[in-house]
Amino acid sequence: MMRITVLGCWGPYPRAGGACSGYLVSDGGVNVMLEAGSGALSRLMEHINFRSLDAVIVTHLHHDHYLDLFPLRHALEGARKDGSRDKPVKLFIPPRPGGEFSLLSSYNEAFKVKAIDTLIEEKIAGGFTVQRLDIGGLAVRFVPTKHLLPGYSVSFEGTSKFVFSSDTARTDELVALAAGADLFLCEASGLDSDAGHMEGAHLTARQAGEVGRAAGVRRLLITHFWPEYDPAELGAQAAAGFGGPVTAVREGQTYIYTPIANEG
Repeated sequence: MMRITVLGCWGPYPRAGGACSGYLVSDGGVNVMLEAGSGALSRLMEHINFRSLDAVIVTHLHHDHYLDLFPLRHALEGARKDGSRDKPVKLFIPPRPGGEFSLLSSYNEAFKVKAIDTLIEEKIAGGFTVQRLDIGGLAVRFVPTKHLLPGYSVSFEGTSKFVFSSDTARTDELVALAAGADLFLCEASGLDSDAGHMEGAHLTARQAGEVGRAAGVRRLLITHFWPEYDPAELGAQAAAGFGGPVTAVREGQTYIYTPIANEG
């Protein structure tokens, strides 16, 4: 059973006691850290030993999505030194900005870095090209986002289909990638009143709901909350766009897909 554990859900800075973007994707004994924002590593270690990571994926190199790669680097280098881990963790990141990519690639005792745009290509419904990799029994696919830095939305298919929007405006590629997803975790960075200044870079909560509805997802989760906003208000606007119930995620919670007919 695929499990999505929320390590952090705030951006671009956390609430007191919270963490920026971070999620643990677990399925069939495979553990993938998705995003590594400030505070995410500490939260990860509440759930698994960092030595058990099979891979780390960072969708774009804004600080609230990757800063905890630096403490993770030290943890992994220490584990290599004491023999408690025998190889680097696979790290999949965008190739730009080039300075950040080169710096992370230089930590080769901790990370085996691969640029997402160099992965194999395949086509999905709608004729869109995706980058593809396999991590254990998980098929992972990427489509480009529409954001201030190069980045990717990502899907995981194993015992369920899980899709993460990352930071992005609406794109046809995202709708195609998310089509029929069991769980769709979508950024909801603002309220209706923020739509103007977020245009072309982020989704409001209502827009997140509209993307989920267009993609026909089974369950919509929203994340990446501005810390001054009430997630319940964001959830209400997302539900209006989705036309159904929406969950505003909470840190430390684990989400699985349960068919509506079986939900209590």
